[in-house]
Amino acid sequence: MIAGVDEVGRGCLAGPVIAASVILKRPIKGLMDSKRLSSKKREDLSQIIIKNSIFAIGAADSQEIDQINILQASLLAMQRSLEKLDMQPKKVLVDGNHIFETSIEIEAIVGGDNLIPSISAASIVAKVFRDRLMMAYSKEFPNYGFDKHKGYPTKLHKEMLKKYGLTRIHRRTFKGVN
Repeated sequence: MIAGVDEVGRGCLAGPVIAASVILKRPIKGLMDSKRLSSKKREDLSQIIIKNSIFAIGAADSQEIDQINILQASLLAMQRSLEKLDMQPKKVLVDGNHIFETSIEIEAIVGGDNLIPSISAASIVAKVFRDRLMMAYSKEFPNYGFDKHKGYPTKLHKEMLKKYGLTRIHRRTFKGVN
């Protein structure tokens, strides 16, 4: 049994980095890197993945990102997601070229979110989860437009930062925030 692991939100100025670990119970059509899918298609696939897999979400918040850096926080979020799985896989496949500490056999695969179905599934589940979280933050911080840019460094986001300053979810060590 193989678990695919991926993270989303590394390039954002606000919010946590989110990772998912997914063990697919059966093949699912249409899986690919979440960035290549429309929001609607991601939502639809996420529901199918959740019904047909064992999955878990892990996170590292903006304070952790500022303390240990985005790469280490991403690896921490991935490790947390794997540790939350209800079933331990025999092998872990991670998107990218970095791995985290685990007693399970682990392999990093560059471009894995387009090559390995379980990594694609993890990418989709993590993206949908994070987007929903940022939508919730848009209610808490209505002036920032998190529902539109999801924390990424868009022109709107940078304008709102200049106008209103930082929130508790902003990454203070990131260029464009500090």
